[in-house]
Amino acid sequence: MKTDKGTAANSEAEQSNENSEKGLTRRELLKLSAVAGAGIAIGASGLGTILNVADKVEKKAAKSSAASLKEEGIAFYGKQQAGIITAQQTYCYIASFDLKTENRAEVIELLKTWTKFADLTTSGGTLKSLDNDLLPPNDTGEAADLGIANLTITVGYGSTFFEKDGKDRFSIKAKRPKYLEKIPHMAHDSLAEKYCEGDICIQVCANDQQVAFHAIRNMIRLSSGTATVKWLEEGFLRAPADKTPRNLFGFKDGTANREHETEEGYSKIVWAENGEPEWMKHGSYLGYRKIRMLLEIWDRSSLFDQEETFGRKKQSGAPYGKKHEFDAVDVSKLPADSHVRLAKKTKQQMHRRAYSYTSGMDNQTGTLDAGLLFICFTSNPAVQFLPMLRIMGKMDKLNEYTIPIGSALFACQGGLRPGEFFGQKIFEETA
Repeated sequence: MKTDKGTAANSEAEQSNENSEKGLTRRELLKLSAVAGAGIAIGASGLGTILNVADKVEKKAAKSSAASLKEEGIAFYGKQQAGIITAQQTYCYIASFDLKTENRAEVIELLKTWTKFADLTTSGGTLKSLDNDLLPPNDTGEAADLGIANLTITVGYGSTFFEKDGKDRFSIKAKRPKYLEKIPHMAHDSLAEKYCEGDICIQVCANDQQVAFHAIRNMIRLSSGTATVKWLEEGFLRAPADKTPRNLFGFKDGTANREHETEEGYSKIVWAENGEPEWMKHGSYLGYRKIRMLLEIWDRSSLFDQEETFGRKKQSGAPYGKKHEFDAVDVSKLPADSHVRLAKKTKQQMHRRAYSYTSGMDNQTGTLDAGLLFICFTSNPAVQFLPMLRIMGKMDKLNEYTIPIGSALFACQGGLRPGEFFGQKIFEETA
């Protein structure tokens, strides 16, 4: 009996080693088989061929608990999509895509393709190339050996995904969320169409820029022939542990998040309300604004003027009349047109997930092209987001130093279960 057990164990180990040498562990083979069996397998297109040979790369054992934690990454499947209330990573790419097909089946195949790649890359996998060096590699390769870096991929849908020019493009108009509309023009806006809206949004975040770039690059590559990028922005953000990050004006950005960072708070502020389509359950609305900061003008303003503009102390982040960043705000102590006072005037909360951006120099003005990629998540943008934009556009003292140039609203679906693809519940026939 002892010998038989040893023989069986050795046989299983040999089989496991053989699979590992081919690029797949036994556990990974079982997982991929389960996913394919659940109906997520792609058809016989070129993209499907690439993804059908997807290879989950076995990671070497970490030498420390910190390295081990890093390699665990953030779960792709779950009740909600990752990248919404996930602890904010250092780098972000956010892209808007326009679909170039009116064929429902082609859109579904694209979403399946994206899902398989997102599952693969957020768990540390890579695309395995065929044994033919005369063909391009299936994986672009720039993220090899860099780890997962807490990579997340979050998908949202714009209003034109459901209806465009009065046309029900993919027979899914009935699945359109209650509050999904194109953001109206606001006072002080100087929007460029090339920075606004779009059919589908993908937000990629990671603690390593190259890992994040690899993910968005391949999502773009895999969309070839079905969708094109309307706009793509690159953001960054960094702060010491347990500290609120600062924007390019040097002020803390996202202090108010602390007020709702509980399960009850997220339920009230972030996750979609009852009465939304079923696919929006545990989903949220992504509000986006690209805001250019006039850094040269700001840098010539006094510290007094800067603090009057925000209504907070620059170094500590404390509201006027208080000593600490998270002390309750007394609006009576703030200038009437200060940013914080106007935000509090709406009596609404949102979950901020903003990033700074830089795009070199503006050749026409000779000034820095830099600013804020304002990203927020709300359960009801008609109440939490749009009224804030209206008030800020008309009265905010910060308008002297900023220009909104991009704007969009997307509906982010709830989380996926293993075997489910992005948008599956949208395209399922209504019972």
